[in-house]
Amino acid sequence: MVDASAVGRVGEPFTLDVERGKIREFARATHSANPAYLEAEDPVVPPTFLTTAFFWQSGESDPWEAVAMDQRKGLHAEQEFVFHGPPPRAGTRLTGRSRIESVTRKEGRRGTLTFAVMVTDFHDEDGNLVATAKLTGVETA
Repeated sequence: MVDASAVGRVGEPFTLDVERGKIREFARATHSANPAYLEAEDPVVPPTFLTTAFFWQSGESDPWEAVAMDQRKGLHAEQEFVFHGPPPRAGTRLTGRSRIESVTRKEGRRGTLTFAVMVTDFHDEDGNLVATAKLTGVETA
């Protein structure tokens, strides 16, 4: 069962180095043929590339664990990315920090649905906010 006391939990900062090869691998994995991702010397990231932050977060940098969602009943309901300027390019070092924004409940046809939202802000080396990612998970009844 989702733990509503997780709201407000903030993870420790983590580093995400945006690498040319990883951009290319991600583009290939998502079947993109866009040369901006595949051929440029300093390619821009595809819009959903920041989902790879999941691989860089662990332990104290990942507040999602505090939500305690039952993965047997959990679903990835939504993912949103907002870029606050141009998307980052290869060679950029981002610092991410995640927080649990909300836990809400809603009655569904088969019982209560519990929604948990985690927001991750990404800043560049100059401290500028580059992007915000918002993940929504839902636990079914």
